[in-house]
Formats: sequence, C-alpha cells, structure tokens
Amino acid sequence: MNGSPYLKLQNGTGVARCKPLSPALARDGADGYDRPMNTRQPLKVAIVGSGKGSNAQAIMDAIQEGRLNARVVCVLSDVPDAFILERARRNGVPAEFVDAAPFKTKLDGEGEQRYLQALRRHGAEVIALAGFMRIIKPGLLTAFRNRILNIHPALLPAFPGVESWKQAVDYGVKVAGCTVHFVDQGTDTGPIILQKTVPVHDTDTPATLHARIQEQEHLAFPEALQLLAEGRVRVDGRIVRITV
Repeated sequence: MNGSPYLKLQNGTGVARCKPLSPALARDGADGYDRPMNTRQPLKVAIVGSGKGSNAQAIMDAIQEGRLNARVVCVLSDVPDAFILERARRNGVPAEFVDAAPFKTKLDGEGEQRYLQALRRHGAEVIALAGFMRIIKPGLLTAFRNRILNIHPALLPAFPGVESWKQAVDYGVKVAGCTVHFVDQGTDTGPIILQKTVPVHDTDTPATLHARIQEQEHLAFPEALQLLAEGRVRVDGRIVRITV
C-alpha cells in the first residue's frame, strides 16, 4: 500500500482508488449485501447471459485456479442454444434455458418470475450478468438488491449503451477500459465496484480495442466477485466502499 490510506482497485494501466471504510463502518454502515468479512464459505454465484459466455468462462476459470472463493450454482440463458450453456455443462455447472417471454428486450412479468424461481431454486446469493441482453426490472432488482453485477466495456459513466468500444474510438479518447458495477433501474448507471483501463492507440480499430478491453474484463469480473466473497463491499449511495 506504500503508506497510502487508499485501496488500489485494479492493476491495469490506470488506477482507480477509494478510501477504505473503518472497521466500525464496515460492520454497521452502508446499504448492500451483508456478507460476513473473511468468511470461508464460497459465494454462491448465478451467471445469467445470452451469448458466448467468455466472462462466464473467466469466472469459472478463476474459481478453478483458486483466485475466486465462489461456486457457480447455475448458468441461466434466455437463448436456448447460447454457447454460455455449453460452457457451463463442460464445467459441470447446472445450465438452464429459462424462457423470458413475453417481452423481447426486458425481463419482466411472467419471464421475470421464472428467473426468480430458478435463482431461488439454485440458492443464488449473487447474480453475475455476462452478456445478458435484457433490461432488468424492479422485481429482480428488489429481490437481489445490490447483489446483481454487470460488466460494461467502457469506463462508465462514459460511453454507456451498445458498442462502447466503437464509441471510444470514434470520440478519440486516449484511455478506455471496463467497469464492473451493481445494476440499478438505469442503463449502465449503477454504483461502480471497480474499473480497469487500457490505452487507446492511434492505430486501433473498434475490433482491436474491443479485444484488449475483453482481456481486462476477464480479470475484472472475478476480482469484483472476490471482493463480495470476502465481505468487503458496502454501498453508500452511489459510492461503493471497499474495506481492507
């Protein structure tokens, strides 16, 4: 720590820092998932996604390598042939297609209830959204308050929404990256847990920048989940505070 009172949250080319909570505030303080600090019990993670599942694979790899004290209790998808389900099966994780109908772009109504039932049946403590292409609505947000994590391929609040890596190249920024955040009712607006950065080169195309950002995503998501597994995360309004 080099004598600094701040906690380094990432090891990319840039650094995001926040001041840690005092032990008393960590015990009694802010809103969020109240997991005991230093518990040895694996965090029960449900992964929900719609596509190839590279971040899901990164989470499962981190568990197998001992970098993440967690257990993936299920992988759920709204796409019956999504490769994320095959990744889960190859890793011995329960994999389910869960119909999100009747809506096409959001998880609400009967579809939301089906997901809630599946998540509760598998005993999920935390939900990791890994490329889930639907808007999360209040029913699930309330049931898993400050327990739903998403990863976005930009340094939020810059470049929310789709193809953020292309937005970054088109805008001419010199630094890009990814953000792990809690999910709220907005689009990519929830409290930020950690961020990782990558340089943007003059020769970058959207594709080359996206590939470099994805490398950091695969580090960032397991790191954020490990902070939760260690009981070190508290949410104080918009601020996520990390205890030491």
